[in-house]
Amino acid sequence: MNKEFMDVFPGLQISGELADLLELVQVTRVGITKKKDLLRVYLVSSQWIHKKHIFALEQAIKNQFFQNVEIQIKIIEKFQLSRQYTPENLLEVYHSSIMTELREYSVFLCNLFQTATISFPEAEVMSLELVDSVIAHEREEELLQILEKIFCERCGLNLKIHTGYKKQELSRAKEKSELKIQQQVRHVVERTQLGEHLEKKAGKKEGKTQFQSQGDDKKSKKPSNPDLIYGKDFEDESITISSIEGEIGEVTIRGMVQAFDMREIRNERTILIFQVTDFTDTITIKIFVRNEQVPELKPALKEGTFIKLKGKTVIDTFDHDLTIASVWGIKKIRDFRQSRSDNSPMKRVELHCHTKMSDMDGVTDAGTLVKRAYEWGHPAIAITDHGVVQAFPEANHAMEDIDGNFRKKYKEEHPDATKEELKQVSAPFKVIYGVEAYLVDDLKGIVVNSKKQSLDHPYVVFDLETTGFSPIVDRIIEIGGVRVENGQITKRFSSFVNPQVPIPFKIENLTGINDGMVVDAPLIETVLPEFLEFCEGAVMVAHNAGFDMSFIEQNSERQGIQNEFTSVDTVAMARFLLPGLNRFKLDTVAKAVGVPLNNHHRAVDDAACTADIFVRFVKMLRDRGIEDLDALNEQGSISENTIKKMPTYHAIILAASEVGRVNLYRLISETHLKYYNRRPRVSKSLYQKYQEGLIIGSACEAGELYQAIVRGAPEQEITRLVDFYDYLEIQPLGNNAFMIRKEDISAVNSEEDLKEINRKIVKLGEKFNKPVVATCDVHFIEPQDEVYRRIIMAGKGFSDADDQAPLYLRTTDEMLEEFSYLGSEKAEEVVITNTQKIADMVDKISPIRAGKFPPIIENSDQSLREICYDKAHELYGEELPEIVESRLERELNSIISNGYAVMYIIAQKLVWKSNEDGYLVGSRGSVGSSFVATMSGITEVNPLSPHYLCGECHYVDFDSQEVKEYTGRAGCDMPDKKCPKCGAQLQKMGFDIPFETFLGFKGNKEPDIDLNFSGEYQSKAHKYTEVIFGAGQTFRAGTIGTLAEKTAFGYVKNYYEERGTRKRNCEIDRIVKGCTGIRRTTGQHPGGIIVLPFGEDINSFTPVQHPANDNNTDIITTHFDYHSIDANLLKLDILGHDDPTMIRMLEDLTGFDAQEVPLDEPHVMSLFKSTEALGIRPDDIRGCPLGCLGIPEFGTEFVIQMLLDTKPQSFSDLIRISGLSHGTDVWLGNAQTLIEEGNATISTAICTRDDIMIYLINKGLDSEESFTIMESVRKGKGLKPEWEAEMKKHDVPDWYIWSCKKIKYMFPKAHAAAYVMMAYRIAYYKIFYPLAYYAAYFSIRASAFSYELMCLGQERLEYYMNDYEKRKDILSKKEQDTYKDMKVVQEMYARGFEFEQVDLYSAQAHRFQIVDNKLMPALDTIEGLGDKAADAVVLAARDGIFLSKDDFRIRTKVSKTVIDLMDDMGIFGDIPESNQISLFDFASNS
Repeated sequence: MNKEFMDVFPGLQISGELADLLELVQVTRVGITKKKDLLRVYLVSSQWIHKKHIFALEQAIKNQFFQNVEIQIKIIEKFQLSRQYTPENLLEVYHSSIMTELREYSVFLCNLFQTATISFPEAEVMSLELVDSVIAHEREEELLQILEKIFCERCGLNLKIHTGYKKQELSRAKEKSELKIQQQVRHVVERTQLGEHLEKKAGKKEGKTQFQSQGDDKKSKKPSNPDLIYGKDFEDESITISSIEGEIGEVTIRGMVQAFDMREIRNERTILIFQVTDFTDTITIKIFVRNEQVPELKPALKEGTFIKLKGKTVIDTFDHDLTIASVWGIKKIRDFRQSRSDNSPMKRVELHCHTKMSDMDGVTDAGTLVKRAYEWGHPAIAITDHGVVQAFPEANHAMEDIDGNFRKKYKEEHPDATKEELKQVSAPFKVIYGVEAYLVDDLKGIVVNSKKQSLDHPYVVFDLETTGFSPIVDRIIEIGGVRVENGQITKRFSSFVNPQVPIPFKIENLTGINDGMVVDAPLIETVLPEFLEFCEGAVMVAHNAGFDMSFIEQNSERQGIQNEFTSVDTVAMARFLLPGLNRFKLDTVAKAVGVPLNNHHRAVDDAACTADIFVRFVKMLRDRGIEDLDALNEQGSISENTIKKMPTYHAIILAASEVGRVNLYRLISETHLKYYNRRPRVSKSLYQKYQEGLIIGSACEAGELYQAIVRGAPEQEITRLVDFYDYLEIQPLGNNAFMIRKEDISAVNSEEDLKEINRKIVKLGEKFNKPVVATCDVHFIEPQDEVYRRIIMAGKGFSDADDQAPLYLRTTDEMLEEFSYLGSEKAEEVVITNTQKIADMVDKISPIRAGKFPPIIENSDQSLREICYDKAHELYGEELPEIVESRLERELNSIISNGYAVMYIIAQKLVWKSNEDGYLVGSRGSVGSSFVATMSGITEVNPLSPHYLCGECHYVDFDSQEVKEYTGRAGCDMPDKKCPKCGAQLQKMGFDIPFETFLGFKGNKEPDIDLNFSGEYQSKAHKYTEVIFGAGQTFRAGTIGTLAEKTAFGYVKNYYEERGTRKRNCEIDRIVKGCTGIRRTTGQHPGGIIVLPFGEDINSFTPVQHPANDNNTDIITTHFDYHSIDANLLKLDILGHDDPTMIRMLEDLTGFDAQEVPLDEPHVMSLFKSTEALGIRPDDIRGCPLGCLGIPEFGTEFVIQMLLDTKPQSFSDLIRISGLSHGTDVWLGNAQTLIEEGNATISTAICTRDDIMIYLINKGLDSEESFTIMESVRKGKGLKPEWEAEMKKHDVPDWYIWSCKKIKYMFPKAHAAAYVMMAYRIAYYKIFYPLAYYAAYFSIRASAFSYELMCLGQERLEYYMNDYEKRKDILSKKEQDTYKDMKVVQEMYARGFEFEQVDLYSAQAHRFQIVDNKLMPALDTIEGLGDKAADAVVLAARDGIFLSKDDFRIRTKVSKTVIDLMDDMGIFGDIPESNQISLFDFASNS
């Protein structure tokens, strides 16, 4: 007796389509062999089941029921199919399953069946014509037996199979391909033989190697083989790295060095660690060498070098990974990779390329694509990322490099060419700038073929059920209709239709209609005329009418029925009338208008529901004054909100001219600002608005034309779509092969179907005179690079990530071969002629507008001059000292002549506004090098040489011997002195910083005025830029967030782990490199503001968007990364910083003006030497020897150690230490080493970038060259050989040159001075206003303050500090920050200060307060009480006392967990648990 499948295997976990299929399955028998090693399960089902599901089911039973048992599961299935199945249509639907099954038997059988020609001369006879071969004759009988078992035994059909043989025919393309393979094989053999010959020849002579691996200290002889790098020569054949799976002893490999590192160890030896990849896998090699061998080995093993090596495989004891050690020898080899080249005499143009900026979709840099196309001799290449144009700047850089090299070569060939002539010279190549847009068809009306019919006209509301989505391939199985006249339902129509093919299981599941219900129904040839008679004189109405009407029109055409339909789409009506909906499916719309929907997905019921919806819609239309269908089309134009909800199609838009470029940017801006919903949408009407200078193509299979052809859209619709495009596009078959695998695309079942679609597009091009172009839809440059895209897509959750299409950049010959099925002439036309034709329509343009466009502020030149001179006279008197006036004039002339005065005026306005509002502003960068910046109030740093100045009588001393001794140092370090003229105390000024650090000697350095505003004032400063320039003239500087190495590592590791594949970390590192740099999101610079000159359009420079496409923000950023346009438009850096905020709080708490802090205060200086000024000993604060904990720039362990090493004595020393601490590779392994060895002191070591220029000028080098060297060194670009030679010529010591080479980044002196000034002021408050200092520090700078750990007494704090110290090596980032704050709290306790318990009614949310000479912490220091919750407590406290903890929880929304914690810390005092208790207490007290 049969049993339900799930009764036999209860609890079996199966999901998806197989779970649905199993509901139809019964088990007829279960048998097991005597050995109990094979379990047979016999199934019967009324629905055929794909063999892949059967195999999956066998595996599931094995894994879930017999996991630890040696047993095999075998399912024997039988299908009881309906009369709709014939051998022919069974083969059509079951073909993929048969192929899967044959593949399990034998790949030969599978191939035999796949290449056979199959036909059905009679209903129950299959003609199987096999390709004539030895294998075919040997395996023919086996194949027939399997096919008979499938068709007859399993499926119950009567079938006779007749076999025959056909000759194998090689197509022209295959012949060409085979010839090419033979040539490549010959080429490889020749290269291999040559390489082996050279290796053998070099290896004949034996001798000691250059580097002796056995520790022999005797002088080594030169090796006989010049390619030998290390060890002994060898001649072994190499194996692939992927074949090395364990400790298999000695191996020989070849590959490319992809990473190199070295570590010095004991006994004057170094371990070299490098990774080698042969592109099948990667392995790490470790060799131990003597230190003197390193200088020769290091360059020989640099990244990118190809080597062959012999060594022993071992599991490394340190990182537990398989490595190669005990290396016998290493020698250089040539690059063994085969590089593709385009050898066609006529070249194609690729018009569809995606880069790393393309929505985590492309994996190749734009520059790489551009350079490859140029190397191949292509005349152009198009960059067309999905929805964005952020790769344009990089593509442009590559184009500039190509043009630059071309001009250089031209100059060599034409030495007499003038500069003007050279400007006109460029490479015969161009980048075409475009986008693959997400197109929305908003031009299609709600009504198709409207003839101004009245709303009272007869309407037939109908619905179809079909076997699939294609009216060409699929069949109608049910028609349901309702006739509506004068708003009333008058007639109904309902009929099943026999499709004469089996109904697919998915359709049966969806609709409930099975073969048994339709097998005796009339054919469509009978039903359709009856239905059309029912519809006579009526307008057709359907939900998603395009789908239903395509089946009606296609079937009418088949039957030769002539009809001109008017149709109305209720989906489009719903978008117009119900704009608040997000989805417009029938059930959603029905619910929205209150119409019941029963038996959804049955034609008659869906039609009745749609009719009721339509009647309600008609009433809504009348309420809007719409009385006919023409008016509906006119008024129903699609809104901005509707466009965001409509389906999108891909389209390629190319900028053909400069006008087109700007229009393209306008499109990008509007699609991101107005029409963004998961993707930026370009409506057709928006495209038409900006179409001047643009070219539009139909794109890939996701384009609307391709989709329309696949779904069998009527000719009228196809014509409408084709008419919109300037050119049509076809792609290689592999790009769209996924459609064959997708069961829901019934129109595509084979490569032949894909070819036919491409042929149709070609014919449409001929018919409508539109060029048809063949593109690759490039997403990676080489075929093997698909692995990077595969991993990225798997990380994004794509289930078909492993089925990567061949989306690589192909050569002309590869594309001609791909499209050879069109015929050689047509293939050449679509591959070469038409792609070149489109390229010729495009001008060679730059995506970045040339020139500088500073904003214009009227009279800015004169205003700046007046402001500076007014301040200079105020400080230095009516008669300005010559040094002051000459510096001012020199700077003003340079600033004004180079057009930078407006920058100064803008910065001046912002700083003055901030100061006016009570907030100091700190300068950043090298702006403090400018005396004009000082005089205009932009910076407090005075860059003049040290000098005395009398504020009373304007006496000034720049030149006395006493002052000259402080040249290069800070004026505040000079001794105090009285004015010799009036006796007043002299001011000590000047930091001796050259202006050229900021602007260069010829104004040739792009200035950058960076300002540190208070963090809490930053947003106001940003808003004030709009006041200065006007609304719409300022934009936030955009940034692009790309896939970082750490994230990419996670993607790669997860990918292989999920697939049960173990990869060595070094191989993961190799793959990670191909995945990094891919755009993930966009953002904004923390303080960058781009200023647009009045009268300019931002889209002539860059598109704009919301950061991270957040539609809920009013912030607008540049679409390009701001670095791409900072040479064209002014960028203001209005940054938020803690120091000005802290200064403001200190001033508010103390009433003492921070600007009055003397920069030579000895107690403050002592903090950087000891703890004495704080009144404590180092033992009180766990041995910290200095008092600078919590002082900005000087409070970290790293800088405290620097202070101990350098022992600063003056403010100048602090500036130099600040420069060292902010640089990269400036202190560690550089200045620190030089000072320890006695080569330099804190005064002579390179500490700031200015030091280099001043030192070299003093050594006699040219000032401009000194500036250039400084700029190169400070950016980490090192020294050119000619500079090094010039420096040695002028007696620059070797240690100085060595130091320059080590530096990666350097701080400007002006920046360091500004930072130290702020730090010094804050340090002053720490000594003289301690509680105010700690209140400000804990409120603003403490990042992980904890009330529970720090405020409940010193003993408790010490307990937790002991615990943290024990765990110091494993502390989390948050715990590390907490420990940093603990140290400052410990210092506060040591100085005798305490915390006041938090008072719920007086505590502030985010600021500490001084209460009775104690500190009351802020509410947000309580663990779990975040910013919003703390604000809520403050607001709730204003409304009166808390009756209970329950009352507190209700009013503040604070969680019970946090309330319990607060209660444990005594914060609630005697507040009761609940209001009820409070009432009882009240009653008892009364």
